[in-house]
Amino acid sequence: MTSSIQDQVEATLASAEPDVEVLLAEVSGSHIRLFVDHPDGVTLTICERVTHALADIREQYALEVSSPGRDRPLTKPQHFRRFLGRRAKVRTREQHDGHKSFTGELVGASDDAVTIAADTGIIAIPYVDIHRSNLVEE
Repeated sequence: MTSSIQDQVEATLASAEPDVEVLLAEVSGSHIRLFVDHPDGVTLTICERVTHALADIREQYALEVSSPGRDRPLTKPQHFRRFLGRRAKVRTREQHDGHKSFTGELVGASDDAVTIAADTGIIAIPYVDIHRSNLVEE
């Protein structure tokens, strides 16, 4: 589910800012919106440190570094596991049971798929088929 840009950002930050977790790198043209998290919360200082650590990427893209906020992106199996029992919206690349968008409680997260109890029923969605997903307010 991660892009090559996200892989590049994660590799750079693994040594420069090891406590910072990259949740999502959204690329739109020449702009990257980077959602990060930190065990102590995301502060302006952390956003500045991340921005400076990514100097190579800033040569190619305009970079915006942000905290995850209430609609926290979910991009990795461990993200889904951490928030089991919470409501999320999962949008898929292809239709499943006639739908491409599912909102409901996260009820399972294996290494290969997330299971969501949506209004249309319980459905397992392979991570490779997820286009975008995020937590939603209760």
